[in-house]
Amino acid sequence: MFRKCFFAAIVAGYMAAASAAPLGAKHVLVVEEGSGQVLYERNAAAMVPIASLTKLMTAMVILDANPDMDEPISIEEPETPTKKRSWSRLPLGTTLPRRIVLQLALMSSDNRAAASLARAYPGGMDAFIAAVRAKAEALGMTHTTIEEPTGLSSNNRSTAGDLVKMVEAAAQYPDIARITTDSGDVVDVNGRALQYHNTNRLVGQKGWDILLSKTGTTAAAGRCLIMRLESAGRTVVMVLLNAKAGSARFLDAMKIRNFLAGDTSMVALDSPVHRTRTAAYFARRHKPHRHVELAKADAP
Repeated sequence: MFRKCFFAAIVAGYMAAASAAPLGAKHVLVVEEGSGQVLYERNAAAMVPIASLTKLMTAMVILDANPDMDEPISIEEPETPTKKRSWSRLPLGTTLPRRIVLQLALMSSDNRAAASLARAYPGGMDAFIAAVRAKAEALGMTHTTIEEPTGLSSNNRSTAGDLVKMVEAAAQYPDIARITTDSGDVVDVNGRALQYHNTNRLVGQKGWDILLSKTGTTAAAGRCLIMRLESAGRTVVMVLLNAKAGSARFLDAMKIRNFLAGDTSMVALDSPVHRTRTAAYFARRHKPHRHVELAKADAP
């Protein structure tokens, strides 16, 4: 309760400055779903590290395999290019149902959870990575490379344009939409009730109709945020990459929401990247993707 109230106070304090300050994210793309109209764009073609945004792809590939979601899987440490161990509240060797592991990988962005899902994939990690590459190709994500399931590697890279495609595809999975818009949950881990929270502090906040969400943070990627949401009577996909300050991505999201609602102060800040692009412009960068929904892929 204190955590939620504290953040609500921060949000209220920042709202007054939200329309006056420039965006903190270096790479931004906001697209109206359906029409494909680009509403806002900044350096969207740059291929950059995406951190834990990777986990949306991990979740889709896991669900596409139609696994037994009640099967217990073992929690293991991610294999990363560095020797640093990832922070996690899940003890190594713990076994949890796959559905709980997926929940923790998406909602609280637990790296051990994401790595364990990939290791338990039919055929192991190599088969998982092959499935990720096939999925990215099927979605037309031609400027994306993903080498591991967590996003800890800076070799997991994409563009804001490709990430719009990923979000639109992930939205077709009810489990992913539900988990990523849950503000928190209590999970039994080895007999202990642990409270987990969504890493996107805007989820559950008054005035936000968020349909899908994922955050990411590493030194290489900065602070990242992707959301699918209802704003000003339309469904939009918002991609914010490489913000440096801790709160910048959330402030950016508020400023963009205000912009979509008619606040034109953003245009004066950087008018060349705030012009509305035509649907044809968008089509050149984002060809329609193909999504094959497997039976029971979205089973609760």
